[in-house]
Amino acid sequence: MQGLAVVLFPVLLMLFALAMERVEFRLSRLNVREQEVQEFLDTASKAEVASLAKVSMPVALARFHRRRNRGDGQRTRAAGARLLSVRKAS
Repeated sequence: MQGLAVVLFPVLLMLFALAMERVEFRLSRLNVREQEVQEFLDTASKAEVASLAKVSMPVALARFHRRRNRGDGQRTRAAGARLLSVRKAS
């Protein structure tokens, strides 16, 4: 039994390291700067924070940038309807 553990442990450790490398690669592709995250958290609406919690940071940042580029701080009915459809789909 101990011999089997001696043989399997290095193999399992190597598989774990390879899996963590894949996770790290996917996380590095997110490409979100700390400054963007801080700006988002400072000025985001409740709906945008909810989107961040439910969907992902890139989707929430895209919504934030669209709102910021629009120039007004108000959500339109169409944007609210899209948010509801995203919530129902989740």
